[in-house]
Amino acid sequence: MRRLFTDYGRENRSAAVVGVVASIFARVLDLAPPVLLGYAIDTVIRDEKAFFPFLPGGWLPADDAGRVLFVSGLIAGSFLFGAGFHWLRNWGWNSFSQHVQHAVRTDTYDEMQRLNMDFFAAKQTGEMMSILSNDVNRLERFLNDGMNSAFRLSVMVVTIAAVLFYYNWQLAFVALVAVPLIGWFTYRFVQTIQPKYADVRSSVGQLNSRLENNLGGIQVIKAANTEDYESERVEDVSEDYFDANWDAIDTRIKFFPALRVISGVGFVLTFAIGGWWVVAGPPLFFTGTLSAGEFVTFILLSQQFIWPMAQFGQIINMYQRARASSERIFGLMDEPSRIEENPDADPLDVEAGEVVYDDVTFGYGDGETIVEDISFEVPGGDTLALVGPTGAGKSTVLKLLLRMYDVDEGTIEIDGQDLRDVTIPSIRRAIGYVSQDTFLFYGTVEENILYGSFDADREAVVEAAKAAEAHEFIQNLPEGYDTMVGERGVKLSGGQRQRVAIARAILKDPDILILDEATSDVDTETEMLIQRSLDDLTENRTTFTIAHRLSTIKDADQIVVLEDGHIVERGTHEDLLAEDGLYANLWGVQAGEIDELPEEFVRRATERTAEVDVDEEGDEHDGDDAGESSEASPAQDD
Repeated sequence: MRRLFTDYGRENRSAAVVGVVASIFARVLDLAPPVLLGYAIDTVIRDEKAFFPFLPGGWLPADDAGRVLFVSGLIAGSFLFGAGFHWLRNWGWNSFSQHVQHAVRTDTYDEMQRLNMDFFAAKQTGEMMSILSNDVNRLERFLNDGMNSAFRLSVMVVTIAAVLFYYNWQLAFVALVAVPLIGWFTYRFVQTIQPKYADVRSSVGQLNSRLENNLGGIQVIKAANTEDYESERVEDVSEDYFDANWDAIDTRIKFFPALRVISGVGFVLTFAIGGWWVVAGPPLFFTGTLSAGEFVTFILLSQQFIWPMAQFGQIINMYQRARASSERIFGLMDEPSRIEENPDADPLDVEAGEVVYDDVTFGYGDGETIVEDISFEVPGGDTLALVGPTGAGKSTVLKLLLRMYDVDEGTIEIDGQDLRDVTIPSIRRAIGYVSQDTFLFYGTVEENILYGSFDADREAVVEAAKAAEAHEFIQNLPEGYDTMVGERGVKLSGGQRQRVAIARAILKDPDILILDEATSDVDTETEMLIQRSLDDLTENRTTFTIAHRLSTIKDADQIVVLEDGHIVERGTHEDLLAEDGLYANLWGVQAGEIDELPEEFVRRATERTAEVDVDEEGDEHDGDDAGESSEASPAQDD
């Protein structure tokens, strides 16, 4: 919480200062009516004291009726000016809390999206949404309601205590007798409730993750007829949240009634002793006098004093909830990234587009090496194809080129520049990437094609769509390029989404192009049309392509065959067929020559499939293994 105020409060302190100052004036004016009422009783009704002796006589009315009206005017003025200061107080605290909330949310998102991909593979989307939404909103409620109430009540307590001591210091001690007990009781409550709120925040994150996964996979749920099964799973996580939340609620609802009882002790004692004092003189060891007006003021102010003391528990409760949320927020902000940009890095300068992998080794930090000793060279303008069985590491190799991860050993260079010595944004500006897991944002078709090339005009968008064989189907949509594609592009077919993604890459016109199963979701005829367009796109452009349909890459300048993270073959299509190795066997599978495949190849294929099924993390990391979108990773929960 100290960090919250240090990092974000200082930037908005002017609004907080307005809130603090207005709180002071508003609460002082709130206390004026009971003080003036008691004063009027003693000076006008009972005539026991002089009427405002510190004011010039010419300002004051001479008769009692005029004096009553004079005091009434002062009370009315206190209400009027108090209302103005209450508005200013609310404006200051609301402005402060809203600006801090906005800054915290945007900074947290910015830090999160810059983390490398293995963070998203390990985290659930629902949990991240819970932090960015629920936890940040909880901070806003504390900064507005909690801080507002804290200053308001602090001013009230201090001012009331000062007035009570001014009137009668002995009776003031009676009114304040419950304060130490309230302080101890509140401290015990804080110690008890803090870990319970942490459990609540964790359980709500799990609940959000389960709901997000199920809503994202609703089609699979319906197709598998597993609604009852998923309802039970949601019920389980909802019950965990219920138990954690109820545990915190149970503690809270016991605390506040007890606090009210303790707070009421001071009021009862004040009434009993003060009433006796006025009627029969000072009781017990008390000395001095107490007028009726002072007693009325004591009763009214004690009533206002008791409830603020009880409300401090509410503020402590809000503080603990905000503290639990702030720990999650700053924990996400401080999440370390495996990718660190050199502060002296220069932008990448692409001329020929030559790419060199030199003894590259990489693992995802879990102790398992995914690719090892990968070396190849791609001259500028050439096309290199990566092929191999599922789980071989093909997508990982190309994500290293995008610097989604940093290599553990070896180097990757573009035109002689080590990727670790150039800025990350310049790398990604130079590379176009079309993934097998096509993601479209909620918006129009045109907005999705424009994504990353926001300055392009409609004419350029249409030309890119034509090159991707997407223009015809877009024209047939209800609103053409202005048609909303729905969440994740759900209103389009898989092939249509893929063509929109290809159009996006074409519009970017990158120096280097990566095609990761870019035509996996289209039919054979559409693939032929897209492939013809891609041939034009890849001409004189350094291109990397991954394809399980080997027919789409047989004309590549170089084909690299991966198995278990190692390069086992390389060459042209004809060279690799002549070697009669792994590539030739994969070609035979697609050619329908299954009966002619070697027994060893079939055995290894069976083993690899079993390894992929068991290795959940490998699934999440390697795009050619089962999709690596962080938004769709239900396997994490199973």
